[in-house]
Amino acid sequence: MVEEEPRRRIPLVPENLLKKRKAYQAIKATQAKQALLNKRKHQKGKQLQFKRLEAFVRDSWRKHRDDTRLRRMEQRPAQTAVPQEHKLAFVVRIADIKGVSKRVRRAMELLRLRKTFTGIFVKLTPLSLKMLRIVEPYVAWGHPNLKSIRELILKRGQAKIKKKRVPLTDNMLIEEHLGDCGIICLEDLIHEIHSAGKHFKKVMNFLWPFHLSVARYASRNKVGFLKEMGKPGCRGEAINQLIRQLN
Repeated sequence: MVEEEPRRRIPLVPENLLKKRKAYQAIKATQAKQALLNKRKHQKGKQLQFKRLEAFVRDSWRKHRDDTRLRRMEQRPAQTAVPQEHKLAFVVRIADIKGVSKRVRRAMELLRLRKTFTGIFVKLTPLSLKMLRIVEPYVAWGHPNLKSIRELILKRGQAKIKKKRVPLTDNMLIEEHLGDCGIICLEDLIHEIHSAGKHFKKVMNFLWPFHLSVARYASRNKVGFLKEMGKPGCRGEAINQLIRQLN
């Protein structure tokens, strides 16, 4: 008579360990589902973008125009003497720079005008005047008065602290970062910018470029709005009117 083999005993698993395994599997399933949804959402956002032939022609024409203009500037350099009565300029980018030459794009980055309708104060030197000539078809600039400077600082002034925008609502913030320059309040900051003093560069590195507001009807009537904005280039004292329009 054949002896029956002893049955193998299945090891028992504690109930709390089974619950942990079940909970872990549920968490992993939820994470996998969320990752799949995120991937689909990301793929949905990255749809194919078709570029019209007119866009290529426009970009090519802009690049050719910039190259020609810059070459003529080098052949016939204009006088870059700094005007004695004005040491400060406010520069506003009022045009798009798609398709422009690399030199124009680099000058825009140095001026920190990476977006349309952003403005920055510039101390007038022979080098800055040459840079303004390079980007002249895309910016409007002029000589701001004390009232315009104060309105811009009080309404749209933001500090750049650890790559973050911080509104200028407390003089302690200014004293903490510019106290070694003798600037401890907003009035000292405004005076330093208006006079284009020796700490002007440090003050402008402390401030974020001014993001100006655009009228609501600009998206509906872009051509009319650009006509209202006026032509790019140097405007002299008329830049104060543009500042009040966009502030």
